[in-house]
Amino acid sequence: MAGQLLLVQDYNQNSGIGTDQGISVFFSTAIDPGKMEEAISLKEELSGELVKFNVNFLDSNKEVVLRPIGLLKEGATYLLRISSGALGNQGTFFPGYEVKFTTQSSAIEVLSFAIDGAEWAGNRRWLNANTDFSIGLTFSKAIDLTIDQIKITQNGIPMQVNLEAGEDERNWILKSPDLLDGFKKHALVIGFEQVSSVENDIEDFAVEFFTGKPSVAKFPLLDNAALLTLVQQQTFNYFWDFAHPASGMIRERNTSGDIVTTGGTGFGMMAIIVGIERGFITRNEGVKRWAKVVAFLSKADKFHGAWPHWMNGSTGKVIPFSLSDDGGDIVETALLIQGLLTVKEYLNPLNATEKEIRDNIDDLWEAVEWDWYTRGGQNKLFWHWSPANEWIMNLAVTGYNEALIVYVLAASSSTYPIDAEVYHKGWAGEGKIINGNNYFGHLLPLGTPMGGPLFFSHYSFLGLDPRPLRDQYADYWEQNVSHSLIHLAYSEQNSLGYVGYGSEIWGLTASDNHLGYGAHSPTNDIGVIAPTAALSSMPYTPEASMAALELYYYGLGDKLWGQHGFHDAFNLTEDWFADSYLAIDQGPIIIMIENHRTGLLWKYFMQNQEVKDGLDKLGFSY
Repeated sequence: MAGQLLLVQDYNQNSGIGTDQGISVFFSTAIDPGKMEEAISLKEELSGELVKFNVNFLDSNKEVVLRPIGLLKEGATYLLRISSGALGNQGTFFPGYEVKFTTQSSAIEVLSFAIDGAEWAGNRRWLNANTDFSIGLTFSKAIDLTIDQIKITQNGIPMQVNLEAGEDERNWILKSPDLLDGFKKHALVIGFEQVSSVENDIEDFAVEFFTGKPSVAKFPLLDNAALLTLVQQQTFNYFWDFAHPASGMIRERNTSGDIVTTGGTGFGMMAIIVGIERGFITRNEGVKRWAKVVAFLSKADKFHGAWPHWMNGSTGKVIPFSLSDDGGDIVETALLIQGLLTVKEYLNPLNATEKEIRDNIDDLWEAVEWDWYTRGGQNKLFWHWSPANEWIMNLAVTGYNEALIVYVLAASSSTYPIDAEVYHKGWAGEGKIINGNNYFGHLLPLGTPMGGPLFFSHYSFLGLDPRPLRDQYADYWEQNVSHSLIHLAYSEQNSLGYVGYGSEIWGLTASDNHLGYGAHSPTNDIGVIAPTAALSSMPYTPEASMAALELYYYGLGDKLWGQHGFHDAFNLTEDWFADSYLAIDQGPIIIMIENHRTGLLWKYFMQNQEVKDGLDKLGFSY
């Protein structure tokens, strides 16, 4: 048997109850009146004073009506409790129930308010108020409300508001004469002196709310193809403009100076292919840049063939990524090799200049001692090694994360390959990478709960084509599509109540944030969205990714869009926008958009014969 407390009148959050009001409790089946009288109690919460009441039984003993003897106190909170027990007239068990309610105060107060379009999200804040602002207020008694008592601010700045009377002096409507800005925090405060039409004190009222998406586009509208090309071109500018002048290597971020990134350079090498094919640069310009980078890499610091995470773009000397990370980084090296092999397949072996670059790429690729990074023949790869610290980092490359490409390339090497057993035991953990659970209705084949940051579905798949890719553990297209859809559904649910989250603002990944830097995911969410997350999922979720792109550009472009594409991240709840660009976030945007449009990078990487041999060795179909 279930019981439910229903007040005679419908008051928001059980407040404003009349001091002489009866309380009705409805049950699904008839109750035993004698047992009910013993089980039910009513007391004032603050003093603990019990309230005497009469009890009436209606509707064949399915409704219990409590009528307090005398008036309840004004503005007091009461606790109604029904103890558990066999309260049904046939001994049916009732699990117990309690509820709090507050009586009307002698002061005039706001009984209810309604902000047009707003919803109470995640039990935290009012979100998605219409930018053509309107709020209706209902007071407990009639009041002479004037515009002088009303103040509305946007991020602390006062704004104009108009006041309209409702159907009587208890109801009032506030409206803004202008559209409010989208995704902004607004505060409404009503402060009173003695202005009511009755002689009572009046309680001040305050509420904060956030508007929904902007109503006016920041830039002229483009068709989808033109917008995609624009995003690719602006993003390409990062890799062209922020390449180190001495080496052509890609800077870690727009403020990195001489610090260049190995993995980000791999992304940049692939981005140049897009730049050539889209007409952003000439083929000759791209070839010259590749030749410069390849020549630099042949002389730069290497550790058993693997480059460090960071290098000095002028000297090629290692720059420690952390205190002990001052040597080879096999994951960053794999991301670089992925890019170089894609470039190799794109270059024309019948052209003398391009053939020389191809041959030099082969030399670099064949020099990587993948098997060395098994740390003496263990059945797994290790991320770092340096002459000074050797294996002190002790970080095994195990799945499932962004590093699938490491094992594929290590198995593909013709000079220093790993055995298939290293993949199955080290990466796959003999099946431990399998997830197999449903999240928001989407089956996730591999990985951690809800899939982790979205870059897991991007980095390895810039060249590695997931569409036909399968092995004994997963269908990788299903993996990446589900991973992206889980992030989309998570943002649509928005259980934490972050501003903007929904079908057009979604996707969590590693990026800058308002506190520094973090690897954001549905299980590590602080309200930070990075454009790269949804945009780099364009092949997997084209409609949802395009919706995000349009909102980022048209709705947030005045803060988020710049000379080198979208800035790294934003947090609308904190009204924070990064001014940074990161190579590892910009690269997947241009590359994965192109893979969505033409499959260009997938085509060239997957035609490499050594890669095919490695995939065969590991048991993939492709």
